[in-house]
Amino acid sequence: MSNSEDEDLPQLSSHALAALQEFYAEQKQYTDLGGDDKYNIGIIEENWLSQFWYTPETALRLAEEAVAAAGEGGRIACVSAPSVYQKLRELHREDFSVCIFEYDHRFAIYGEEFIFYDYNNPVDLPEKIAAHSFDIVIADPPYLSEECLRKTSETIKYLTRGKILLCTGAVMEEEAAKLLGVKMCKFIPKHTRTLGNEFRCYVNYDSGLDCEL
Repeated sequence: MSNSEDEDLPQLSSHALAALQEFYAEQKQYTDLGGDDKYNIGIIEENWLSQFWYTPETALRLAEEAVAAAGEGGRIACVSAPSVYQKLRELHREDFSVCIFEYDHRFAIYGEEFIFYDYNNPVDLPEKIAAHSFDIVIADPPYLSEECLRKTSETIKYLTRGKILLCTGAVMEEEAAKLLGVKMCKFIPKHTRTLGNEFRCYVNYDSGLDCEL
């Protein structure tokens, strides 16, 4: 190739090249994950604008609650709640099945258990996800807004056979009760970073989360 042809090729700026290299490095990081490491909370970093992971203690408490509520052989749906999904998989138990419904394609490392989910299209789900096919749905709407909760509620009601565990802001208590018939629990979930709004759990069944202050 001649020098003149080289000059005609588009050149990336140093900033664009650095961003591209960072992207490829990140993709390799997720591809190289194996075994139990890929289920560690924080292995996939938070997007600080809209993602807030639970502390390991909170994720474990919610995972244990989901397993107890689902029952032996139960099916659990984690809707926009990836750290609970990760903790469920860390339990190494085979008496339940679980799916993670997420917009973030980084969680596709979890294979067939990953279901792409956009709350703006609440029931636009794969055919393999039948209506009312999960014993419990644990959901954490990505945004603290009436619209987001309303649309996520459509998904929850489509997926669940009855039981709902919702995690969202305390300011959404009235709206959550209206949309899903849930009540606030005594258990207070904690995140790895401090949130600007009080965060709570809500259920529509007799829950162990209501036994703790």
